[in-house]
Amino acid sequence: MLEATTDAIGALAIYAGLNTLILIWLAFQTGRVRQSEKVLMGDGGNPRMIRIMRGHANAMEFIPVTLITLLAVALLGGPAWAIHGFGLLLTAGRFLHALHFTAADAPGWQRSAGTALSLLAMVGAAFWAIVAGLATII
Repeated sequence: MLEATTDAIGALAIYAGLNTLILIWLAFQTGRVRQSEKVLMGDGGNPRMIRIMRGHANAMEFIPVTLITLLAVALLGGPAWAIHGFGLLLTAGRFLHALHFTAADAPGWQRSAGTALSLLAMVGAAFWAIVAGLATII
């Protein structure tokens, strides 16, 4: 498991692109709420602004570290199917979570499911990366 494959790197590129689109969508939604609520800086104590900003911040907490971890897995020869599996979990999770935070009144299952899927992706990628890294030194 020491040689990166084009398939694994290509798979990672797909999920990096999709999750970047989710971040762009969240940025536009944050700007839209900022304009409609007339909050120029910070959250202004506005509950709607706080909600959308928290959703955007949460995506920034999950997406980059998971993608970087998946890159380590791919570079250490992780199979494309693993990148696809974790990438799908991350992307579906982040999309559901974003849906929850961009709506003024959204069902709670979106947030819960989005968080659970995202955590599965992050934890799975982390353990795979640890094993792959250890395999290079043991």
